[in-house]
Amino acid sequence: MISIHDFIDNFTQNFPNHTEMLPWEITNNLKEILYEIISGLGNDYKIQDGIAIHKPAVIESGAILKQPAIVGENCFVGANAYFREGVYLDKSVKIGPGCEIKNSIICSGTAIAHFNYIGNSIVGRNVNFEAGSIAANHYNEREVKNISVLYKEHVIDTKSDKFGSLIGDDSRIGANAVLSPGTILEKKSIVKRLELVEQYKPE
Repeated sequence: MISIHDFIDNFTQNFPNHTEMLPWEITNNLKEILYEIISGLGNDYKIQDGIAIHKPAVIESGAILKQPAIVGENCFVGANAYFREGVYLDKSVKIGPGCEIKNSIICSGTAIAHFNYIGNSIVGRNVNFEAGSIAANHYNEREVKNISVLYKEHVIDTKSDKFGSLIGDDSRIGANAVLSPGTILEKKSIVKRLELVEQYKPE
């Protein structure tokens, strides 16, 4: 099975109680997980209505953050960004203007440029998303919506119709690229500009 630790270093430091969960189990339960984490945060966070923002973090005008959300130390959230249904930003994450993030974990040092969509995904450390790139989380075009992932030649049924991507540390996603639901990227992966990644197509 898939272990997040093979993709993201030090993941257990921020999620010590969820080390045995599969990626889609974490994203599907992320709202409850974030409320649990928020309840234990210290006074270096400003916490209001289920939203925790580290005091040095910068939130630009027009950004909308819906609970629960955690914005970590030295993060930047650009103008008109939209966080919905559970978002976790680790330290020094940059979210550019106009991005939409849903049910996702973005690990430290990662930059999401601008006008990106990240849905139901876990994004590793020091990852770069160029402008307009997408981590899709739902098969609109398929009659059967259930998502399976392909990992080391094994097909794994997530038993969910909402899962985006698991992206390893130090990966690079080019402008206007699309990661189809169920994408699994190893550390230091490179996705070219305008590339479509679709790793598993059911017969």
